[in-house]
Amino acid sequence: MDNEGPSRTALATAYARAYHHIADRPRILTDPLAARLLGVTADELTEMGRPAQNNPGSGVGSGILWLAVSDRPRRLFFAARARFAEDRVAAAVATGARQVVILGAGLDTFAYRNPHPGLRVFEVDHPATQAWKHQRLADSGIDQPESLTFVPVDFETDTLAAGLESAGFSRTDPAVFVWLGVVFYLTPDAARTTLEYIAGQSAPVEVIFDYLRSADTDEDRARLRARAHRADAVGEPWFSYFTPDGIAAQLRALGFTDIEDRSATDLVAGYLDESTEFEGEPPQGLRPVRMLRASR
Repeated sequence: MDNEGPSRTALATAYARAYHHIADRPRILTDPLAARLLGVTADELTEMGRPAQNNPGSGVGSGILWLAVSDRPRRLFFAARARFAEDRVAAAVATGARQVVILGAGLDTFAYRNPHPGLRVFEVDHPATQAWKHQRLADSGIDQPESLTFVPVDFETDTLAAGLESAGFSRTDPAVFVWLGVVFYLTPDAARTTLEYIAGQSAPVEVIFDYLRSADTDEDRARLRARAHRADAVGEPWFSYFTPDGIAAQLRALGFTDIEDRSATDLVAGYLDESTEFEGEPPQGLRPVRMLRASR
């Protein structure tokens, strides 16, 4: 990100959710606030999503936004991972959790659609992203609920522990940590540090995150390098990849005992009525993507 607003990937995710809400049926995620937060109309989103539109605008960043809207498998995954996280939060609330921490919240809108009375939502993100979001919320007329607390954390100078403590987060109460679209931008050591913090929460605690699977063929390695190059071109390089067995071993060593790890295509298919969405080989863009939840 450029310290003046949200990252390109945060914007792309929000555009994908907004277009999914108006264009895809069956709808996986109901998010009527994404478009309002972005300040775009349904007509503008529809124009962006037209298959015949082959001009993504000038610059790599504009291309990323166009791809997020026009690439159906990608936007279905963005919708499915958010839906999966919200479903897990609902399950945790049913068993007594009253805190959810959204790490790298970006333009997520769950806190403004929160259907769970008594659930506190802590949005953790860079101060510049949060300042931009505050302004967009005000401009779009989306109210900030009392149950929401912004936690500005610049990881170059601050720590997650200090930020959450100053925001009133309780380390001794059950909690869910939602960590979407972030892990691959961190070094393995930084990702492990955050997982260690989460594991230190009093049980029951759950973490939900997506990650990139390490390539095991020359073809997959070439594709990952190409995608990593595009991410690097907009100043958001990828730093970490894991194998399912490797990340599971890390989580178990930290005390997590219940681990669910699914491919992106399996996650999406589970929310669709038709089972033929991804017949044959998974879409290239989703092949390395995994969705994981772990609890104890």
